[in-house]
Amino acid sequence: VQLVESGGGSAQAGGSLRLSCATSKYALTSACLGWFRQALGKQREGVATLDSDGTTVYADSVKGQFAISKDKAKDTVYLQINSLSPEDTAVYYCVRAFENWGQGTQVTVS
Repeated sequence: VQLVESGGGSAQAGGSLRLSCATSKYALTSACLGWFRQALGKQREGVATLDSDGTTVYADSVKGQFAISKDKAKDTVYLQINSLSPEDTAVYYCVRAFENWGQGTQVTVS
């Protein structure tokens, strides 16, 4: 299973970013998908998951700020991040079934 993240970069506090995770149709529909992040010097943490039945779960720290979704036509999972703050600076990883990981995309907020 291949997961390829994109959409990271540098952003201003208060702004928004949308991260993308390109994968296969099988991966998109067969298991839970999610996003984790890891800030420098900190443990990796899960921020959002999207189950195959459409159920979403968010970490308390990002509720109301992050939104996970998928586009079946594009075989892509998204993570919309609004109201960015420096605390959101991290490498963001796309995950499938908590076992397949992408390479990560850096988000830096200043």
